[in-house]
Amino acid sequence: MSPTAGPTYVVVGGGISGLAAAYRIRGAVGDGATILVFDPADRLGGVLRTETLCGQPVDIGAEAFIARRPEVPALLRELGLADRQISPTGVRTTIFSGARLHPLPSGAVNGIPGSAASMAGLVDQLTIARIVAEPDRPLRWRHGADPAVGELVAERFGPQVVARSVDPMLSGVYAGSAATIGLRSAVPTVAAALDAGADSLTAAVRRALPGVTSGPVFGAVAGGYRVLLDELIERSRLRWVPAAVHALSADGGGWVLEDSAGDTTRADGVVLALPAPHTARLLGDIAPRAAAAAARVPVASAAVLAMAVPAGTPFPPQSGVLVASGEDLHSKAITLSSRKWGGRGGPELLRLSFGRFGDDIARCTPDEQLQAWALADLDTVFGIRADPLGVLIHRWMDALPQYGPGHADLAVEVRSALPAGLGVAGNFLDGVGVPACLAAAGRAAGAAVAARST
Repeated sequence: MSPTAGPTYVVVGGGISGLAAAYRIRGAVGDGATILVFDPADRLGGVLRTETLCGQPVDIGAEAFIARRPEVPALLRELGLADRQISPTGVRTTIFSGARLHPLPSGAVNGIPGSAASMAGLVDQLTIARIVAEPDRPLRWRHGADPAVGELVAERFGPQVVARSVDPMLSGVYAGSAATIGLRSAVPTVAAALDAGADSLTAAVRRALPGVTSGPVFGAVAGGYRVLLDELIERSRLRWVPAAVHALSADGGGWVLEDSAGDTTRADGVVLALPAPHTARLLGDIAPRAAAAAARVPVASAAVLAMAVPAGTPFPPQSGVLVASGEDLHSKAITLSSRKWGGRGGPELLRLSFGRFGDDIARCTPDEQLQAWALADLDTVFGIRADPLGVLIHRWMDALPQYGPGHADLAVEVRSALPAGLGVAGNFLDGVGVPACLAAAGRAAGAAVAARST
């Protein structure tokens, strides 16, 4: 590419992390810079992807965000989109366990209960008794420890709580399980309470529970995430290069990138906003220690099937279903989107998610089989033989990092080993949700522009 008059900044990866980084770079450097975003996909946005199904917008990647974190509401206000933030209708989520539906336990943090009463009907009486007795059992806790969630919960409350309450939550969020996710990533507030001296897991969960005035847990964007993405693209005045970056090398005080089209680009600062495996590959020569840390982050793949069915299909008044471990279903979660966010008239929308860490469902299962599984699961769970008006399927390959025990140390190692003028962002660092991605993107943008400004 021909050189430009002002500085050039390159963002590799056009998901929400990359677009937010481009927007923050523009805010930091002003109008005189060129900002290039490299991404070979058919559109920008990464795992935020809004499609139209039977005339209605539907997010076929990430759907919601944690509204109690400040990043997304603050960005929506900054972009003049505050009126686009919507909240769930308040109908409850359920868990499918033992071949039937149970209310999602209240008074729990990511499925870890704060009382035995919240588990009534979901686990057996021996497990209820174990939960009741847990505060009286000695707790051996080391400050700063980060065990797998399943290891701690099984030891304190028993394996049924893991399989029937914790696993459904973590599978829905991470496409992982309580055996693969560290406590500090899944429930940081519980870990903090244990560090602060809580003398039982029950006490730690109770300390970590949000207050009644905290507001809705989740939010979404009316019209789908494309509303936010389009505004970020416009405000950042980026130039999209629909190509992958194959190599990154240092060039004096800047960088040279080689892309899949055979072109080279010189940049004054770079942000890598890619999944962990791709980040590791590009960092291999210039930051081997950071590359090695990124390469140690396991990833999972998932498939999302969105479906429109006729209005009036008799789904129950709930927002969806999380599936316990060991159930005879193929999907791991069912979201009744129209019930969760409120009907907009027309057909009912729903989503089913498939794929967990360690399986190859997303990679190998044909679309026709996924649709057949979806219809069978709807019949099993709700007793409804759905008649689809339209179906969309998208596969998210290697897109869901697994935050294993000690994951925060890996993120620190990645960042601390980077040379000046290079930032990293993405959901493999600080959290899979959009708020964490926005925070990491802002940090990465600052790193990319810092070298030139000093």
